[in-house]
Amino acid sequence: MASMILVKDIMSKDVRVVRPDTSAQEIAATLNKLNIDSVIVVQKDKPVGIVTVRDVMRRLVEEYLAPRTLTAREMMTSPLTTINVEATVDEAAKLMAKKNVKTLPVIDKDKMVGVVSFTDIAFKVPTLLSLLEESCHTTQ
Repeated sequence: MASMILVKDIMSKDVRVVRPDTSAQEIAATLNKLNIDSVIVVQKDKPVGIVTVRDVMRRLVEEYLAPRTLTAREMMTSPLTTINVEATVDEAAKLMAKKNVKTLPVIDKDKMVGVVSFTDIAFKVPTLLSLLEESCHTTQ
């Protein structure tokens, strides 16, 4: 069944984005206020990276860096792993496991149209949970 469900059918269309020069303080506030795990970094409307809660914790807390001066560009993971809007959810889960990521920006004709996350797949296609858990265990 999962091999027939497309990423576009379960993706979130409300994507939070920031610019490369957005401060870590602003990113942390956004993540906290919206209770989300990541933001996509865009430059000229193209996704160029991702900043996760883990990135913020690692850079600000572990490395004791200043949240007002550190930017998304300095914290983001890049290059970004993306998936096509017409890909199956099964393909997305396998890509997440292979690349050890929990969020994939969804691309249609070189434009970001949404994101699909570990949580989206776990709740909407629970038959793929064992594959996703494989990815989750390798990130902790």
